[in-house]
Amino acid sequence: QVQLVESGGGLVQPGGSLRLSCAASGSTLDYYAIRWFRQAPGKEREGLSCIDSNDGSTYYADSVKGRFTISRDNAKNTVYLQMNSLKPEDTAVYYCATDLHQYCPGYWKAGDGMAYWGKGTLVTVSS
Repeated sequence: QVQLVESGGGLVQPGGSLRLSCAASGSTLDYYAIRWFRQAPGKEREGLSCIDSNDGSTYYADSVKGRFTISRDNAKNTVYLQMNSLKPEDTAVYYCATDLHQYCPGYWKAGDGMAYWGKGTLVTVSS
């Protein structure tokens, strides 16, 4: 059983930055690829980023490429999402999840088949 807990959300002004954390308990994250998703009110869930377990290869959606950075600290059993140059359209609940596989698949943006999800953390970008 893997428990994922997101943190680091909050209110930030446009152009600002936040760092989200996805902490795991019940199992080590070392072996698993981790994905970040978000869902804004009235919108479909969007896959943002994925990081492999072994070589740390990373993948990004076009909407966040160049602004968001995913990373992992296996010693802390935590995956991060550094978000810079935030825009009002980034406002959403952000979730981390894993399908318990080592690598990000070609369809990583889809949220189907994920084994575990966190409960999410709210990010609000507003002046």
